[in-house]
Amino acid sequence: METASLTTLFLILLFLLLLSALFSGSETGMMALNKYRLRHRVKEGDSSAKKVSQLLEKPDRLLGVILLGNNFVNIFASSIATIIAMRLMGEAGIALAAGLLTLIVLIFSEVAPKTLAAFYPEKIAFPAAYFLTPLLKLFSPVVWLVNFVANSFLRLFGVKVGEHKLNDALSHEELQTLIDEATGQLPKQYRDMLKSILNLETVTVEDVMIPKQDIFAIDIDQPIKEILKALSRSRYTRIPLYRGSLDDELIGILNLRKIVPLLLKDPKEVKLKDIIKLTRPPYYIPEVTSLSTQLGNFKKLRRRMALIVDEYGDLQGLVTMEDLLEEIVGKLSSESQSNPAESVTLNEDGSMLIDASEFIRDLNKNFGLQLPTDGPKTLNGLIQEELETLPNEGTCLKVGNYILEVVKTNQNAIEQVKLIPFTSQEQPTDDSFTFI
Repeated sequence: METASLTTLFLILLFLLLLSALFSGSETGMMALNKYRLRHRVKEGDSSAKKVSQLLEKPDRLLGVILLGNNFVNIFASSIATIIAMRLMGEAGIALAAGLLTLIVLIFSEVAPKTLAAFYPEKIAFPAAYFLTPLLKLFSPVVWLVNFVANSFLRLFGVKVGEHKLNDALSHEELQTLIDEATGQLPKQYRDMLKSILNLETVTVEDVMIPKQDIFAIDIDQPIKEILKALSRSRYTRIPLYRGSLDDELIGILNLRKIVPLLLKDPKEVKLKDIIKLTRPPYYIPEVTSLSTQLGNFKKLRRRMALIVDEYGDLQGLVTMEDLLEEIVGKLSSESQSNPAESVTLNEDGSMLIDASEFIRDLNKNFGLQLPTDGPKTLNGLIQEELETLPNEGTCLKVGNYILEVVKTNQNAIEQVKLIPFTSQEQPTDDSFTFI
């Protein structure tokens, strides 16, 4: 180096700074790559993506060769800068050269290339893979030695690199955030469907069931004429048949399509035993079954309706395939549960008059409310649990950011509730109100 001209030394220094920038940029680019997009490119057969994927399989070796090259060229550049400074200014220029080189390396070989790589990781990492791969093979003994020492040092702190695998699995909440953040090009309705699919694992059939008291079923103890009349009025395809009550004896589930040929005959010739022969045994499921599990069970067993029982075997309600699909795509028809919008009246002052039998989840989903869903499923249940009694008409209580006023009751349940957003209304002061 002593015989080299200043021009040659400056060119060597410039080349080393470019190499340093290349190593720095490739390090950030490799680490900033979107792992899922990279896997997609690999599946499509992209050769650059395959090379990058192979390098990232052992990140300790990749970082080893990058840092080995980066530190080597930086130290070499420092030596060249020192020689140049001594030729131009003598020993007094050494300190100046160190400070100036530090600034140049920081700006042009660290911050600038790393910032560029963070914004365009694929444009930096993919070309870099073509020179990092042979470089890793060339210096593999040195890289192995460096990694061995580094990994041995990490073991002192309980980190076993060889046994550690990068975990790219996302939690339920992280997947929901991913849908919100990374699917901006999808219409909102499709994003909502994706989020609903994720919720199938956490929502149970109890949350979407038709309560026992709302089940349309037919008592076969009544005259055959009344049974046929009830069948003709039915809005449902599958109808439970029972004797006495649903809790006493459930005969089976009748599919109206199967009874059509029978009804085409003379109604006077239709016998009860003929109808019962067409029924299918009821299918019972526990109330804690998740929607995702039940969706799979419906498909496996070729069933479209299930009766829900609690831990004591008592009937709680029923759920259909349509109810599960509606959790994903929204309301399909009026065959199953009633539409919450039909039992809710929106007032000009922002309050809502609601049927107390409505499910809280449906109200939250359809009207953007934030009522608690970790307890009772209906407004009636929520109020009675809070008060621990059946309240009188006019009773008010505050739940979250809402005031719930009991408008109408019967002997054993609340029928109608007025919901008032607490932020937009004053607390009731009328003496006829009982505020909890």
